[in-house]
Amino acid sequence: MMKLFFLANLLATIFMTGVIWIVQVVHYPLFAKVGPELFRSYHADHNVLITYIVLPAMLIEAGTAAFFVWQRPEFISPAEAWIGLVLVGVAWGTTFFLSVPAHGVLASGFQEQAHRSLVSTNWIRTLAWSVRSLLVAWQVYKLM
Repeated sequence: MMKLFFLANLLATIFMTGVIWIVQVVHYPLFAKVGPELFRSYHADHNVLITYIVLPAMLIEAGTAAFFVWQRPEFISPAEAWIGLVLVGVAWGTTFFLSVPAHGVLASGFQEQAHRSLVSTNWIRTLAWSVRSLLVAWQVYKLM
């Protein structure tokens, strides 16, 4: 069972790292090119569709990261478990306290400052998930 939780954590983390890099480098910058007449509809569709993609992975990752703090496999040190959970907290905190408000502003139409804020603060999530991927890669290495 522990291996299944670890595999779920690994896959969710790597998946979210890939998603966040695509969002950061491709998707969010392209918001500026949609045009004012289509932006509200495009943005609304983005919010619904991206949620279908990221919410399950984010919930799995958060649940398994929290579980490893409580009950961890021997190859995960207590520090690694806590660092992993803190990084999930950074990603979630950034999502809810920075990204969601920026999306709230953009829901009424494209606004350059909100877009710039969304792109720049999204680097926090990009870094958090990238570091988490390195952490779980290290754990896989130790397991091998």
